[in-house]
Amino acid sequence: MADTARVTITLPAAQVEALKQITDNVSGYVADAVARRLRGELIDQELERHQEEHGEFTEEELAKARAEIYGKALPEAGSVAA
Repeated sequence: MADTARVTITLPAAQVEALKQITDNVSGYVADAVARRLRGELIDQELERHQEEHGEFTEEELAKARAEIYGKALPEAGSVAA
């Protein structure tokens, strides 16, 4: 088992009730949510560092990244699907 520490958090009652409706393991659910948030923040920091060192991403680089992440390029901002 992973090393754990007990903490106490305060959430709005409605959120606690919603959590109890979808899971019997509120601690696990919250731990997963925190892990996702931390990964996202680490990725954001790395992307920011990369751009500081190499300049902003080009539209071509962004399109390629979107294609790899989503399986296809997403429509450009402001374009309208027919």
